[in-house]
Amino acid sequence: MKQNTIVGIVAFLALIGGVIGAIYIAPPGFKDKPETDYLSTYPAPRALAKVNLTDQRGEPFNLERLKGKWSLLFLGYTFCPDICPTTLASLNRIYPELKQIESEHPIQVVFVSVDPKRDTTTRLKEYTQFFNAEFIAATGNHDQLFPFVRSMGLMYALSESTENPNYLVDHSASVIVVNPQAQVIGRFKPVHQQGMPAITDGQQILQDMSAITAG
Repeated sequence: MKQNTIVGIVAFLALIGGVIGAIYIAPPGFKDKPETDYLSTYPAPRALAKVNLTDQRGEPFNLERLKGKWSLLFLGYTFCPDICPTTLASLNRIYPELKQIESEHPIQVVFVSVDPKRDTTTRLKEYTQFFNAEFIAATGNHDQLFPFVRSMGLMYALSESTENPNYLVDHSASVIVVNPQAQVIGRFKPVHQQGMPAITDGQQILQDMSAITAG
């Protein structure tokens, strides 16, 4: 048998072996995705962009604040007329049960404001206390916010001039799940109901978080 033929056969067998290995043998550190009903998972965890924000207590907020915990992260602003207050109220309703989920890493709720002009630390503190004093709220300059938000797979945009005191901010309505390594694993998408703002369903989040934290 010619040498080229032998090399070809060996290469083919190696390819077949690689395919079988990829299917049946998990690579080092691989974990099966948790069995969830509502979470839209990414193909692989997404690294978040480094960020330096300030929370409602005037303390630095960076990726270290996301490590060692599961985070439910929501994007918005305090002057939002519907989606933000409705979503935060929904998260507050399920928060006591989220805290009772047995997990090596606790669950925290993080609200990231994309309206730094109006959302001062004082206003963020008042706003979060209205819903739950344990929630974290943070904001910063747009040069910090834009890459951070983009790395989540989300977006926001100022829909008009900020010279108008009542300007609105367009933003994603999903609730993002960040793992204890500060990586985004997926998101809960808003549920559309006729005559109601499109928000995520708190009970869907609660149901899936038990499986997510266990996995």
